Amino acid sequence: MSLRAHLLSLPNTHPLQVAIRTYSLALSLTLGPSLLSFISSPKARAKGLHGLYSILRREFGITGFSFAITAAIGGGSLLQHLCNQLEDDRILNPDTLTGPPRKWVQRLKAYLKSLDSETKTIFLHAFPALLAFALIRLRPRSVKEKSITLQMIPSSPKSSVTRRTSASLELTLLLSVRAFDAWTQKMIYRHVDHQDARNRRHKITTRLDAFAFWASSARIMWCFFYEPQRLPRSYVKWISSLANIDERLVGALRALRTGEWSYIHGTRLQPDIVATLSKDLGYPASWGTTGLLPSHGGPAATEAWKALGVSGRDGVGGLPCELVHGNLAKGSCAQNVTLRGLYAFLEALAIYIPVHLLPVLLMRPHSLLRKPEISRLLLGILRSAGFLSTFVSSIWAAVCLTRTTLIARLLPNISHDFYDGPYGCILAGCLACGNSIWVENRRRRGEMALYVMPRAIRTCLPDRWIPGGRLGAYLVESAIFTLSLTTLISAALHRPHCLRGLSRWTLEYILKGPNVGGRRPGQLSKIPESEHRSEDTKPSTY
Repeated sequence: MSLRAHLLSLPNTHPLQVAIRTYSLALSLTLGPSLLSFISSPKARAKGLHGLYSILRREFGITGFSFAITAAIGGGSLLQHLCNQLEDDRILNPDTLTGPPRKWVQRLKAYLKSLDSETKTIFLHAFPALLAFALIRLRPRSVKEKSITLQMIPSSPKSSVTRRTSASLELTLLLSVRAFDAWTQKMIYRHVDHQDARNRRHKITTRLDAFAFWASSARIMWCFFYEPQRLPRSYVKWISSLANIDERLVGALRALRTGEWSYIHGTRLQPDIVATLSKDLGYPASWGTTGLLPSHGGPAATEAWKALGVSGRDGVGGLPCELVHGNLAKGSCAQNVTLRGLYAFLEALAIYIPVHLLPVLLMRPHSLLRKPEISRLLLGILRSAGFLSTFVSSIWAAVCLTRTTLIARLLPNISHDFYDGPYGCILAGCLACGNSIWVENRRRRGEMALYVMPRAIRTCLPDRWIPGGRLGAYLVESAIFTLSLTTLISAALHRPHCLRGLSRWTLEYILKGPNVGGRRPGQLSKIPESEHRSEDTKPSTY
């Protein structure tokens, strides 16, 4: 019998099928980005074949993510399969045994049958999950992972922060958030029989999702400005690219928080990073010199601006809008907000077109032949791009309203050390941006919240927990990892309606199919059109 024929003979839920699907999916998620990064980075390409070999050895090794997660899910599936075989009297009948083995088998069978299906699944997957955690922690970390150095103030090397990161922390947080969400969905939709009650509870989950996203995004953005070392390095780079803010301006904000740069007390930074920013933007260096800038609003500020040659800022202090906006919109706050939102929308299209299109191309490409499907797809792309555009523009709108156009004019006696500080315009922007989630489709709000929550939780962890080298932190993280992963697997097998978005799709694909051998003889090549119509018109639980 050929290998393909053997795979076709196995059910989709067979441990071998589960292991192959798990390994192939995990490898595609880790090896693909690693190779893409290697190809696109001149520094990485300079290492040649040695660098490529290091990537392949890391990803294909037993401490690689692919092998570890396969050991957890595939190993648990194997134990589940053996347990089912053990409970089957046709395979292992105690009556055929004698002496102590007969009593042991009878007791073991009785114990296994006394467990409910969910508890049994968690119990059988616990050890493989713990093994996977240990393997991931043994994973050799690259230099970037071992030591992350971020300049808190670009021109002040003394303020750089170096920290080691746990190799498993990101995955543990992701699994724990998804597992908690599954438990929350189970509690909310428990004992719901009527559609009206389900609709009411659905509104509750929608609001909880929006609140979770709002709180998480506010924390993440505040840390981006003031404590970037608390965020994953790749995430900081992505936000920096999307925000398009000069590093010297961000450095001045951080220095304002620490007292190294002040409208009232001057600056201890050498050179003055804001003065150099002003010169590079084509304005006089005096526009960024703290000793010449008005620290408060009122008539004195108007006179100071006349002396400096700054227009449009009468009655308010702080940095001129031209320096805050950069070379994008000069001194117009409205133009700055509009252009920032437009550029973010165009960048978001490049992100969300593949996000929305690839699942359709992979799962049901023939549906693109129908106009309703194309319209639904385009609307989804535009809403997602609009969400990200609103996220970016709302930050700038809140900043400008706080420090220039509204609050600073109403309360001119408050120093711009406060307005431009961590609890002024930046805090206002961080609190405003999360409301953009209401632009997104309600079915995607939960997924967006689940995406940002692990990163927000990471920023709240004590510094001593991040490296993961302490025994106590190791034990706590291993327990959370094991409990979270087993909870998700149990939910996928017994309560799939409790899972949402990527969690549901990924685990259903891994645990239930499709067959890795290909289509069985006689299997339809596509889903009937009537079934598609029923899927499109069927209301989603989430």
